Amino acid sequence: MDTELNVRPITAERAVKKKMNWYLWGTLFILPEIILFIIFLWVPIFKGIFYSFYNIDFVDGNHFIGLNNYLSIFKDSLLFTSIKNTLYYMGLGIVLGFWIPPLIAIIISELKWFQGAARIIGYLPSAVPAIVLYGMWQWFFDAVGPINSLFQTLGIPKVEFFSPKMAMISIVLLETWQNFGSATLIYIAAVVGIPRDVYEAAEIDGASVWQRIRHITLPSIKTLMLLLLLLQVITTSQSFQAQLSMTDGGPNNATLTYLLWMNHTAFRDLDFGKASAMGSLMFFFLILLSIIYNLMQRRGGKA
Repeated sequence: MDTELNVRPITAERAVKKKMNWYLWGTLFILPEIILFIIFLWVPIFKGIFYSFYNIDFVDGNHFIGLNNYLSIFKDSLLFTSIKNTLYYMGLGIVLGFWIPPLIAIIISELKWFQGAARIIGYLPSAVPAIVLYGMWQWFFDAVGPINSLFQTLGIPKVEFFSPKMAMISIVLLETWQNFGSATLIYIAAVVGIPRDVYEAAEIDGASVWQRIRHITLPSIKTLMLLLLLLQVITTSQSFQAQLSMTDGGPNNATLTYLLWMNHTAFRDLDFGKASAMGSLMFFFLILLSIIYNLMQRRGGKA
């Protein structure tokens, strides 16, 4: 009896030591990544928040100015313009681009043949390097480019893709073409995960393709669509690369988003204190969106 009592504590002690060794080795393996993560992400974030209260001067030195950088942001007329353009860009992304990936995913899932080829073709635009992509679409949108040449052949008036009214729409079309492949693969994975028995039962009951999509597919991927919608809002709120490359915020600030304005403030106006304050405001806004995203993700997991 005493022997059994002695063996149990020793076995439990060994199990604890073994588990602790696993945690130790696991921590050692990820330690370099944690260090790089802190140095190249969190340190710049906190330094940006710190410098947002200073006037950055590389000649005379930095001077503490309190909330003046933040007040300067709210007094600048470009604040309203950049927020309006960012919201317009986000709205266009939802109206013109959000519904395309689930639609294509559903179409591909309904194919009887060539599903693999359709997935590869759909993902190919995402593999195009950004610099090649922007050069290609600048040629497409040119006044004598292939799109306007086709319009001219069909007797349709030319479209000024980089006019103040069309510039943001053109950028959204470009980015929709570039990014829909990745989202499509996510939706395809969700659609494939729906039990086939449900579809077979619906077919036996005489349900049409549209009825199967409406009553089975869409309700099954509804939570995923909400999560990807919020993720798209977070991503598009940070957009400036396409605007910088295609129009540089023009014409007449028609494509000047908030992050592009921040980029101009830092690297064109050399006002790094104000740019740091702008980045800090965006940082806290994105934290709020991320909290909402995580809450929705947990809710979706429970569902």
